[in-house]
Amino acid sequence: MNSSEVANLLEVSVSTIQRWVKQLNLPMNRNERGHYSFNQDDIELLKRIKEQIQNGALLQDIAPIQEKQTRKGTIKSLENEKTVEKLAERIRELELNLNTKADSVASYQLLQHRREIEDLQCQVKEMTKQLETVQNQLQELTRPSKMQESLIFDHGDLKRKKKNIVRSIFGF
Repeated sequence: MNSSEVANLLEVSVSTIQRWVKQLNLPMNRNERGHYSFNQDDIELLKRIKEQIQNGALLQDIAPIQEKQTRKGTIKSLENEKTVEKLAERIRELELNLNTKADSVASYQLLQHRREIEDLQCQVKEMTKQLETVQNQLQELTRPSKMQESLIFDHGDLKRKKKNIVRSIFGF
């Protein structure tokens, strides 16, 4: 029984039950949440305490109750050791499968990255070739053509001929 059930049974408040347990240092069991858990012997002890208080005894005057003997319980032994072993083996298998899956995913990602890098390298090579072609074309455009060179040369000869004609006429 919990504190509120015992309090209802004894017709007192929950805080009264808790105060009796604390002030009289009663060895009560607690559940996993830390709440008091009362059995029939505990309830009888609390009934006697209530009777003493109703008869006029003060809580401080109530003789400390001798500690009850430590409760003995049975610890459940592993009933199904084979089941536990099977579960442990299954967990190991799942962990192994998980590791294998993680390895395969990592391998796939590495291969995918390698393909992407190779594609990028091919694109860089193609762009390098295109750049060289454009540079060659630019050089050809900036170089004077043979026709322009011949015209310039011929033009120089024309000036000389004109000068020679003028010199011959005027006698310089």
